Amino acid sequence: MSILKQGEFVGSLDCGTTSVRFIIFDQYANIVSQHQSEFPQYYPNPGWHEHDPEEIQQISDECITQACAKLEEAGWAKESVKVIGITNQRETTVAWSKTTGKPLCKAIVWTDSRTKNTVAHFEHLLATTGIEIKPGQFKSGKEGVEALRDITGLKLSTYFSGIKLRWMIDNYSEVQKAHNEDDLLFGTIESWVVYNLTGDVQGGIHVSEVTNASRTLLLNLRELTWEERLLTFFGFRRSILPKLVSSSEVYGHLSHGPLKGVPIGGLIGDQQGALVGNKCLSQGEAKCTYGTGAFLLFCTGKDIVKSGHGLLSTVAYQPGPGAAPVYALEGSIGVAGSAIKWLRDSMGFIKSASEINTLAASVPDTGGVCFVTAFSGLLAPYWDPGAAGLLIGLSSYTTPAHIARATMEATAFQTRAVLESMKLDSRTELEHLKVDGGMTNGDVCMEILADIGGFDVVRPDMRESTALGSALLAGSAIRLFGWDMSKPATLAEVNTKGSRTFNPHMPEEDREKGWTAWLRAVERSKGWDEGVYE
Repeated sequence: MSILKQGEFVGSLDCGTTSVRFIIFDQYANIVSQHQSEFPQYYPNPGWHEHDPEEIQQISDECITQACAKLEEAGWAKESVKVIGITNQRETTVAWSKTTGKPLCKAIVWTDSRTKNTVAHFEHLLATTGIEIKPGQFKSGKEGVEALRDITGLKLSTYFSGIKLRWMIDNYSEVQKAHNEDDLLFGTIESWVVYNLTGDVQGGIHVSEVTNASRTLLLNLRELTWEERLLTFFGFRRSILPKLVSSSEVYGHLSHGPLKGVPIGGLIGDQQGALVGNKCLSQGEAKCTYGTGAFLLFCTGKDIVKSGHGLLSTVAYQPGPGAAPVYALEGSIGVAGSAIKWLRDSMGFIKSASEINTLAASVPDTGGVCFVTAFSGLLAPYWDPGAAGLLIGLSSYTTPAHIARATMEATAFQTRAVLESMKLDSRTELEHLKVDGGMTNGDVCMEILADIGGFDVVRPDMRESTALGSALLAGSAIRLFGWDMSKPATLAEVNTKGSRTFNPHMPEEDREKGWTAWLRAVERSKGWDEGVYE
């Protein structure tokens, strides 16, 4: 039996919307070992999307175990992994019992839109009673909406965790009982996974990292503290909330598995993780990640920039406990890769996701078809929870190839819409867009994005940016390889592989004609399923 080599590596547990992966990186961001597994998706009613938190945890444990086994097969000892980071789908909401450590219901996924009436209720409350700004002083109507944005950077939407939690308490007796009896723990996916990795009821820690917390509607964006006024507004006990932590520090240690005793040193929401992984750490740098949805983040440095054009203000990362946070503007697109999954699983147009590129490339255009992929309403910059998916321009000429191409164009048009807003807010013209995520593997998709956007699209050769982001934060927490998130120069040798640039070739006249058609289609999709105040 050969002796295993001892090295220095950092692991990243990437808990996405449809799968979990554990990737082990070296100091240059080369992947030394990895394992990925999908987990079930539940759609019990129209607009509903659920996960089983215990299945996510089981798959997470499996990915760590299998990646470590592959590491040893490659000749490296598992003790070479010195620290791990975790990155996760954001907003997805978990409620579990303090006493048992078990979930009280299935997790409500970020894409889920069942909470339209809950949103309508709080919109009505904000318009009439308002939100308390100072003891006895309330702001209501438009002033109330702006007060909420000033505190959180967000607006009332089905998208955010606080709304999902309120729905759970109102509709699941088990959750309501736990809340009333002070037996409820609330968290997003990183909270749930860290709790379980560090021992669950046997000493597991209950924490929330600030980029994830900034998506709850409960965090004061400037102070990075839970906001008492919002707990009152939504009707939550403070005791259900996790302890707030930075994006890079040692939170605890793994309690079981092949990496037992290894510190957890980095936590970050997946889209902010991709920003860090792409090393967009300075003001003015931007990236877009194309996964289940698509998310464009524009780093604004130490400043919170309030959008006047439908974007969100959010925390990009906090490099350590007590450190000044870095902020970003975000444009969130609810449906991107999930539309391709829909073509595969629900419509049967393709057998694998990668086939969409071949199918879309078999026709020169969409044949007049426009597809607004509003499966759960529209997010940025439109913010219409009542919008519905719309295929328009169909004729007897239409084939699955035209619909496949229109699906890719939908993501490109929504990216352009977000960038138009970002340009107005930042007063800067984007010359190129850094991209990553599963959809970017297809050249046809990238060519369509460049043509419709009218800008260069830069795709790095190493596209595991989300996982790399949490790895960099974890390494920085123990100064592995000399990494220090507060000193970006220490990351100079990380991920220096090349990239490919896709340039626009579509004539400007055709580009603007397509853009005008898209805007008309969006208007037709809006308000189909209106929220009702009850």
